[in-house]
Amino acid sequence: MTNQTELIGALKKYFGFEKFKGNQQAIITSLLDGNDVFVLMPTGGGKSLCYQLPSLLMEGTAIVISPLIALMKNQVDAMRNFSEADSIAHFLNSSLNKTAIDQVKNDIASGKTKLLYVAPESLTKEENIEFLKTVPISFYAVDEAHCISEWGHDFRPEYRRIRPIINEIKKRPVIALTATATPKVQHDIQKNLGMQDAAVYKSSFNRTNLYYEIRPKTSTIDKDIIRYIKSNEGKSGIIYCLSRKKVEELAELLKVNNIKALPYHAGMDSATRTNNQDAFLLEQVDIIVATIAFGMGIDKPDVRFVIHYDMPKSLEGYYQETGRAGRDGGEGQCITFYANKDLQKMEKFMQGKPIAEQEIGKQLLIETASYAESSVCRRKSLLHYFGEEYPHDNCGNCDNCLNPKKKVEAKDDLCAVIETVTALKEKFKADHIINVMRGKSNNAIKSYQQDELEVFGCAAAEDEKYLNAVIRQAIIAGYLDRDIENYGIIKVTKKGEKFLAKPESFKIVEDNEFGDYEEEAPIKGGSSCAVDPELFAILKDLRKKIAKKLELPPYIIFQDPSLEAMATTYPITLDELQNITGVGAGKVKRYGEEFIKVIKAHVEENEIERPEDLRVRSVANKSKLKISIIQAIDRKIALDELANSKGLEFSELLDEVEAIVYSGTKINISYFINEVIDDDHQEDIFEYFKESESDDLSDAIKELGNDYSEDEIRLIRIKFLSELGN
Repeated sequence: MTNQTELIGALKKYFGFEKFKGNQQAIITSLLDGNDVFVLMPTGGGKSLCYQLPSLLMEGTAIVISPLIALMKNQVDAMRNFSEADSIAHFLNSSLNKTAIDQVKNDIASGKTKLLYVAPESLTKEENIEFLKTVPISFYAVDEAHCISEWGHDFRPEYRRIRPIINEIKKRPVIALTATATPKVQHDIQKNLGMQDAAVYKSSFNRTNLYYEIRPKTSTIDKDIIRYIKSNEGKSGIIYCLSRKKVEELAELLKVNNIKALPYHAGMDSATRTNNQDAFLLEQVDIIVATIAFGMGIDKPDVRFVIHYDMPKSLEGYYQETGRAGRDGGEGQCITFYANKDLQKMEKFMQGKPIAEQEIGKQLLIETASYAESSVCRRKSLLHYFGEEYPHDNCGNCDNCLNPKKKVEAKDDLCAVIETVTALKEKFKADHIINVMRGKSNNAIKSYQQDELEVFGCAAAEDEKYLNAVIRQAIIAGYLDRDIENYGIIKVTKKGEKFLAKPESFKIVEDNEFGDYEEEAPIKGGSSCAVDPELFAILKDLRKKIAKKLELPPYIIFQDPSLEAMATTYPITLDELQNITGVGAGKVKRYGEEFIKVIKAHVEENEIERPEDLRVRSVANKSKLKISIIQAIDRKIALDELANSKGLEFSELLDEVEAIVYSGTKINISYFINEVIDDDHQEDIFEYFKESESDDLSDAIKELGNDYSEDEIRLIRIKFLSELGN
């Protein structure tokens, strides 16, 4: 064993540090002693050093199994900086040509290489296994080890094959490292790697410098993000999106608004991806917009904010991605935009996967929704999820703690929950328990005859949201337990049994309200919410005047929400006007000049200072879907066939087509209408809209009666708006 003085001397010599962080010294000593080691250390805790330093001190080459090519390159570059020779560290993956692979193997065979990074796919190749059998190996490091577990947020089936391959090459100590593992995932990793007897080192998951905030996701999300970045000018940030398409769109939008940003996702060619990553690390750009493919092990210490455009699929993913902020201990803002609708979409994407995998995915989404909607301290919720208790009720560095809600007494309701869980023999999930308590009978409840139990309907007056909050907070307080291995079945703990025998005060905070957002839906009229009612009235008069002259209903010109937006953001150029919801290029061309003239005069007369908001520029032709729909209609493709080809419901396609015509683009769908609606119906509906003061669909259905279907009315409304308004 290397003594402690020598170890600190080696740390200083190779890495320039005076002392170890946290558990690093104990972990390294254990590995040098030949033990298997399991390391659970949050992002930024210094995991890499736990295998880098021992590799330099031990005989042979250390094999580091890592999931991402980008991560390997980053780590190899870092190791080469600490050494005088490039041969000290290499990677072996699909990005190398034969000459490069031969060079790597020569350096390993001659004993120059102390660290070899391999992707699990490369490790399974027969020629690599045969080669590694011939060279001395110091130990194996399995980085991002949560990839082994189906319960981890980034499950990789090829990780399951690591142990048999290690056995085939040669048995040496194994160090498994991860930044995010619940007790369940940890058990899975150790079992799969055959290291149940490993020395286990867990660091606290509490990153005190990180500020956590969940914001409701609304249709202004792009503007909110641009405003946030501009108020944090010059700071490094990562924005995570779930889809590659959104990554591309958002990066483009940021660039148009003079923000130095680049996209990063697995669909890009590897050279572009590498260049974009390097540009971020070298601070040539401030922002990377990425899917979760970015950032695993990227060692940039001064990322000042991480924004999630979409809530991640699991809390492990959320914790790891937010953990890329403030790794130097400085400021780290973690802002997430949340709409429950996004999680429902993710659940839909799971259909078609094996049932067990769907159930696991569903449980992870439930945990994510619980965290997002809860009013409890974010730190307390997160740490509890990872099996760590946070002793304080207020951390002072999350949105819920900085804006605390009033607590309500829930002693009786918790008693009712515990009694119900017990009566149901601890065999059901939270949603089932809540249905029983609220007296909501369904097939499952009837088949178990649970509607005959005394507890059925015991909380009929309470709503689902409130009872959910009681259960979630009782789990955090230790009265109940959610058995994740059994798909989230709720059980009563010993502490819960004591509580029921002798109830005491149990105060909870009710969950946050999150309304769902609509993205790019056609705008509908509503009550005025303009900031400047005087300008709104002037614009309405102008609209009326133009409508009268053209013998059209006023809503054909612009709808109320468009006028409200004009009376809020004061557009004074045609470009700015086109940024207003419901105002496309067609409408700008036709009516823009008159509206701009009126707004400009109002701004000058009243010396109005226009909001910064307006500087947000939109990207022209942002939606490829809309363009492809217009092109298909030009080619006279039947709308029902078009919906099928785009994977849309017919009503969803009509939403898109409505958005197109409301923005002022002229299209002709008569070819389809003539096939599906008889002439009399066409005439009646067209006349109705011509005479009506409003284009409201429910008013039209009421007025026209049951003889006309909703789809018929919507199709004719599209024809009417396009022919007369555009």
